[in-house]
This record gives sequence, structure tokens and C-alpha cells, in this order.
Amino acid sequence: MSEISTSERVYNFSAGPSTLPLPVLEKAAKEMTNYRGSGMSVMEMSHRSKEFARIIELAEQDLRDLMKIPDSYKVLFLQGGAYLQFSMVPINLFRNSKKADYIITGSWAKKAAQEAAKLGQVNIVASSEPDTFTYIPEWKKEDFTADADYFYITYNNTIYGTRYTSLPDVGDVPLVADLSSMILSEELDITKFGLVFAGAQKNIGPAGLTIVIIREDLIGHAPSDTPSMLNYKTHADAGSLFNTPPCYSIYMAGLTFQWIKEQGGVAAMQKKNEEKAALLYNAIDESSLFRCPVAKKDRSLMNVVFVTGDKALDKKFIAEAKEHGLVNLGGHRSVGGMRASIYNAMPYEGVEALVDFMKKFEKQNG
Repeated sequence: MSEISTSERVYNFSAGPSTLPLPVLEKAAKEMTNYRGSGMSVMEMSHRSKEFARIIELAEQDLRDLMKIPDSYKVLFLQGGAYLQFSMVPINLFRNSKKADYIITGSWAKKAAQEAAKLGQVNIVASSEPDTFTYIPEWKKEDFTADADYFYITYNNTIYGTRYTSLPDVGDVPLVADLSSMILSEELDITKFGLVFAGAQKNIGPAGLTIVIIREDLIGHAPSDTPSMLNYKTHADAGSLFNTPPCYSIYMAGLTFQWIKEQGGVAAMQKKNEEKAALLYNAIDESSLFRCPVAKKDRSLMNVVFVTGDKALDKKFIAEAKEHGLVNLGGHRSVGGMRASIYNAMPYEGVEALVDFMKKFEKQNG
């Protein structure tokens, strides 16, 4: 594989903010200074204008189409990142027992549980923390809280490279899921969830936008003294326009939704993602230098973690990969090693290039 020049685009394996589809970036660049004859950029237009109303309405409809979201769910375009949802979820859903069940599968699930515990009672149903979150733990239904206000999971674990392949049967208890690092990467039945949310900066668009999809019957139960911005009803009633939303991030998200539709929708994206993941995991499993610490049945389609077992060699791999146009392959600072985030916008060719480099590196260093 030849090294690329600095004038060319790299293969960006960042966990987020992450690579975006090139056609989306090119369309945005074309419309940057004059959005479709308006004479201004989306960055400059009023969020109350007819032009932006069309942008946000189309973005919502395209997302509904892609995820098959029923009319009984509201789609909210918010700010504050997934981290703010760690608090907004309990504020709005702690309405009866003020109890919630959490499965701890990584740092983000753990932090979400810690935030919820400030507002009510949190029951840890299962955790894989004793084994460094290398798998999705088994859960026992008898450990569930019968009168819980909600049950919380982090669907895909960006740092540790695991994901759910089956969901806990929680009965009538609303299932809440953080979908930040896997939304639109594989098909989901949204009706199995009471609420899902996702930061946009992995599979949707630039940082700054957080999407919440919430069943309507779960809206309107926040305490009366809840600050307006932390109440889902505020945003649902205002069509996500209570205050100035992250307009440009919503515009970019809309372009990405259109791009996914052009690729054949979520089912087509899932097939491509499974092919990319299989290529990379097979290369790791067949290697005598690299290994993946994650249980095979729980391996993420989006975030592939791997190590050599030698920290110095890991650093060498990351540095030399960068010289070959394969960037942001360092694992999260809390775990080290390598991590290749292969979101929807990462082309198959990018994974091929990474696998080719891994083989070359192994010959020279194995």
C-alpha cells in the first residue's frame, strides 16, 4: 500500500467526532455560502425561517422513514450531548417508584447510572466491569425491579467494542437505550423501546446535535419545578424549536439521512457494516500478532478493538498507520491498544487498507 499525500483525504477511524460520507461533505460545501438560492448559508438563516422549517421537517421525516418510527413517538432534535440525557432520562421518567434498572457494560453506562442515582434509586441488574467490560453480561429476570420506572442499556459500547445482540425482556417497563455509536447501522424495532437517544457525532453528522426518540405517553411527567430546557415536553410541544437548535448540525444530519436512503436504507447499511466488520475481525483472529479481547458473540459492528500485547508495539503501529493515511486508531485513553471505528461512512476500501497495513506490519514486527 502506498503512502498518501497530505493533500488527499485519510481513512479516519476516529470514534467520534468521526468520518462523514464524502458526498454529504461535498454537497454541504456546494451549499455553504448559498443554500439552494436563499443567498445565505444554513449557518446564517433564522431557525424560524421557511427554509429552515423545511430542513428540520425533512430531516425528521427521513429519520422516521429510515427507522420506521411510528406516529406514537416524538423525534426531538436537542443539544447537550448524550451526557445530558443521563440526567434528562431520570428527570422525565422517574414518575412513580423513582426506581430504575441498569446493566453496566462500559464507562458510559456506568456514568449514566451514577447520574440517575442522584435523582432516584438505581438497581444494577448485571455488570461486566470485573472483566474489563469485554462482554455483555448475562441478566436474570428475577433481578429486575418489578415496579421500575424504566430499564436502561447502552446498546453499543464505543470504548470496549461490545454490543447487544438480544434485548432484555422488560415487560411493560419502558426500555431506554443509548444508541449513540450504532444508530442507523443496523435495523432496530423502535417499538421495543420507550426512549432512545444518540449523539450525532458518530453515525449522523457533526457534534452538537443529540436526537431523542420518545414514546408520547412518556412525555409530560417531569416534576413541576423541572427547568424548561430539561423537560421533554418543552421540546416536543415546540417541535424542537423552543430555543435556537443546532441548525447546521440538523442540516448535516438531514443530508446524511438522504445519503443513507440512497445507499438502500438501514438494512443495506447493516449488510455493508457486517461485511466490513467480518473482514477486520477475521484478519485479527487469523493474525499471530494482533488479538481482540472481546467475546466473539458480543463484538461490535462499529468499534473494533485490538491489541498486540506490547504497549510500545501498539504505539508504533498507531504511528506508522498514520503515516499510511490510517488515522485515529488509538484506543480510548482508559484502555489503550487500538480501536478502529468503522461507522456507516467508512468505506469497505478503508477497512481493506487497514487490513493490508496490519499484514505488512506483522511481517515486519511479528
